[in-house]
Amino acid sequence: MNQVVMILIIVLVIGVAGFLWYISPAKSKMIVDSDEFQFPKVSGFNLDRQEYFFPQDFEGDLNLVVVAFQQEHQALVNTWIPFMQKLEEEYPGLIYYELPTIQEMPAISRTFINEGMRAGIPDQTARERTITLYIDKEIFKSALSIPNEQTIHLLLVEHDGGGIIWRAAGAYDDTTASDLVELLKNKKP
Repeated sequence: MNQVVMILIIVLVIGVAGFLWYISPAKSKMIVDSDEFQFPKVSGFNLDRQEYFFPQDFEGDLNLVVVAFQQEHQALVNTWIPFMQKLEEEYPGLIYYELPTIQEMPAISRTFINEGMRAGIPDQTARERTITLYIDKEIFKSALSIPNEQTIHLLLVEHDGGGIIWRAAGAYDDTTASDLVELLKNKKP
């Protein structure tokens, strides 16, 4: 009887370890190969456990990227969500993404964070568009000319080449939103 219990425990441990390995997001990769203000080449996993490589995996002709550095920044991100959803409806070719940006950490920590976010976000579109980056934040901020982590940063990024054509920081406000709408109107074919 003891031998059967021991075998079951071993199978259970192997099964749990295999499951954790399966759901664990890989370490993000980042390459900054330009002195110009472009979106760096970076990888991350969305909350559906799919890997993305940016800027080449940006799906829009224009991509509105919200970079958040702290858990409490989600409240600021949420102030922009209804507006970004409306922009997507009005401007075909525009897609928004949320990029929680976290310092590099061990696989078990990445898994814990991603699975916690996944459990807390039932909306399928939000899961698909939330791609967590586990990278050297100082290099990332420098590449994007982001001065600090005190607030969220919004970037309008072109698909081809990752050029940044607009930026803002902080919670939604009408003036900033109007500036973005004017830019989008002028970019429309």
